[in-house]
Amino acid sequence: MAGSSPATRKSNQWSSPGRPRMPSVFAEDRNTELSHQDALAAAQAEHDRVREAAIRAYRGHELEEERKRLLEQQEWVLEQQRKEEERIWTEKRLRAEEEKLRALRATTVPKLPPEPPAPVAEVNGSAVAQKSTQPAPEASSKAASNTKPSPFAPQQQPSLNKGPFGQVNGANGVKSESSPLNPFGQPHTTPQGSPPTAPSPFSLPSKPVAPQTNGLAASIPAKPSLAANVDRYIEIHGNLKKLRASLIQQSKMSPPLKQRMGDMRRELRKNMGQLVGEKGGNRNQIAAIQALLDESLSGAVPSPLVDPSNFLTDKRDPVEGALHNGPQLPSLFLYLLNHFSKAVINQFMNECGAQPKTADPIGVVVAMVFSRDLYLWRGKSLIDILIAKFRIVCPVLFGYHGSEKTEQGRLRLGWKRVNGTWAPERQHIEWMKGLGAGYAAISLRNFANSKNANPWPPTNYWTAMAKIVNTSPAEISNTQCIVLRAMIETSEEKFIQFYGNAAIAALRKALVEFPGKVAEKTPGVSALNVLAQMVKRDIGLEL
Repeated sequence: MAGSSPATRKSNQWSSPGRPRMPSVFAEDRNTELSHQDALAAAQAEHDRVREAAIRAYRGHELEEERKRLLEQQEWVLEQQRKEEERIWTEKRLRAEEEKLRALRATTVPKLPPEPPAPVAEVNGSAVAQKSTQPAPEASSKAASNTKPSPFAPQQQPSLNKGPFGQVNGANGVKSESSPLNPFGQPHTTPQGSPPTAPSPFSLPSKPVAPQTNGLAASIPAKPSLAANVDRYIEIHGNLKKLRASLIQQSKMSPPLKQRMGDMRRELRKNMGQLVGEKGGNRNQIAAIQALLDESLSGAVPSPLVDPSNFLTDKRDPVEGALHNGPQLPSLFLYLLNHFSKAVINQFMNECGAQPKTADPIGVVVAMVFSRDLYLWRGKSLIDILIAKFRIVCPVLFGYHGSEKTEQGRLRLGWKRVNGTWAPERQHIEWMKGLGAGYAAISLRNFANSKNANPWPPTNYWTAMAKIVNTSPAEISNTQCIVLRAMIETSEEKFIQFYGNAAIAALRKALVEFPGKVAEKTPGVSALNVLAQMVKRDIGLEL
């Protein structure tokens, strides 16, 4: 009805749970004893309910706080455990470094001898060197008769001139036969990439050569020699740069190629960075790398075809039964092999200098990739792509040497420039250590139980070591000693397994006789002496 007041509503909002409705204040029995007892009982029940709820909430809070405390305690224990493990690892490393330091301090350093005459022959290879290196026939024959045979002894030839690095020049110094007293003077197996008729492993042309950069001279290809192969590695390195530039240019006109090429390069680099030292721990990484190479080789990503001989040191003819006998291969496949090789070199330089043992799993991956049948061309490996990069960053392995005190000498030794200035000596030493250990990890692989051919057999390790230890005393550098030690450390047992007693004689030459003939006792020379003591302590071999 309009204008009338609304009907009153009864609400039970404030009613007690135990009492259905509050009695009226006007009831006649409101002040009776029974009414008061009912009120007290209701208040007590409400008090008990609130108290029990509070106790339950308190106990739940306590349980939650206890759980948080246990979790914090567990995290603290794990953190302390991690710190203790780091402390123990640091103490072990410091202990090893202190042992090396004590061994180095125990070595005595003799005084410097008088300065040698002006090293004209070392830099220019002029006629002065020719006069000084031509001994009388009687004197040379007498010296040859009194010289003790050495596992790395260079072959003696009459009337030979020395080139800018103290190496033999001319066609007469290319004798291929080994001395019967020294069956390991030269490896019986020709390293991959050298012509079958190559006379001498590292002979140089007899004519004067131009000034060198990073150990490379613009030599005149008068006669075939292994020096031509070494120069060929420089050409291969340049051809790989041209291949990369060409593919980048091609990718600009093909967006799918550009995107996939970049993704493949990044994925390959990522898997290389995830390699571990545990046995069988790199299966997924190896499978991913091989899948990328398979995809580039199958033509799933179209790319121009190129001649693989531009990246090899030898000339190859089709081989019956080979998977790839054609004159060309996909350029994307060679591009990925180039980036794989670059990643390998970076791993060696950045990780293996401080821990040489980490080079072994990388060497396993290299051997698996470059020996796989699917990646061979005309029955042989494409590992020259990787070796060409070794030639650039570590020329010492290929017989080059020079003075670390001169610009040209540092270039011949592979000393890198960083931002226009020479890299710090400590950084240079770390890089050379990693490269020496990496070269050993690649060349000292045992393929006895494998159906595949070894892409870089141990004869190359022997040749590299021979080129270092046969350096004349006046031309030995600290870099050579660093690389030589890295090649031997953690690899001496494999070396002995391949060559037996000849390897022991070679180790004596490298760790005892070679540092003993150096006049200036650099840290690298002392490190070779220390390594000889470590070999005696660890494997019981007294050199």
